[in-house]
Amino acid sequence: MDFSLYRKQLNIAGSQLSYLDIGSGPALLFGHSYLWDSAMWAPQIVSLSQQYRCIVPDLWGHGQSDAVPASCNSLLDISEHMLALMDALDIEQFTVIGLSVGAMWGAELVLSAPARVNALVMLDSFIGFEPEITRAKYFGMLDMIEAAGSIPAPLISAISPLFFADNAKANNPELVQRFEAYLAAQTPETIPSIVKLGRIIFGRRDTMEFAEQFTLPCLIMVGVEDKARNVLESYLMSDAIDGSQLVHIPNAGHISSLEQAEFVTEQLSLFLSQNI
Repeated sequence: MDFSLYRKQLNIAGSQLSYLDIGSGPALLFGHSYLWDSAMWAPQIVSLSQQYRCIVPDLWGHGQSDAVPASCNSLLDISEHMLALMDALDIEQFTVIGLSVGAMWGAELVLSAPARVNALVMLDSFIGFEPEITRAKYFGMLDMIEAAGSIPAPLISAISPLFFADNAKANNPELVQRFEAYLAAQTPETIPSIVKLGRIIFGRRDTMEFAEQFTLPCLIMVGVEDKARNVLESYLMSDAIDGSQLVHIPNAGHISSLEQAEFVTEQLSLFLSQNI
């Protein structure tokens, strides 16, 4: 499928947000991981767009979207931008499917506009505070990236394994190589957005405090080999959110939508058919 045929732009908060609009039917709003883009959802879009309208934005500073707007300082701001996108498309009701930060801003969107969201899917994510140890580690990495004006090779070697299953280099070398090449290609122009977004994500507020407000159908999925967001965090979310379903994704790390595309697509199809 040539996704470029479905790519559109919308001005939000003074920046151009790039997004895909594919298919027809009940609307699905997708959120991708930090340091990736809408293509992370390609296998799911190909399948689900046959029954659903898939709206797949590139996060600010990622893919073909512009830099983070100056006024954007939190995940709540990002969720408001995504709601503005749905408003512009005249989509009143929709389901949010987010991976990592996509689920974090997705949870904020549910809290701010609960009547608009039919169901929520959170993959490889955690909506509580970033644990202090990892927050300090990631902030240190962001400081190094900011100082260098690029993502230096030693940092790429440290960052890349966080996103993949244990044997990804052997089992899926092209995916790993493509990601590492993307990190290496970041320029002094793109780095400020990468750093600002990183600080927003890892300095996020604790939305687990509001778990009782997540009364909509909720599916939580996690790669059993995820190093960036461990399985325990998904258990914590599942315990806190009444009626939520928890699914383990076998042989998957953080980017489960690509590492175990068929399994993830099947689980999404099943959940959506039962809940929207």
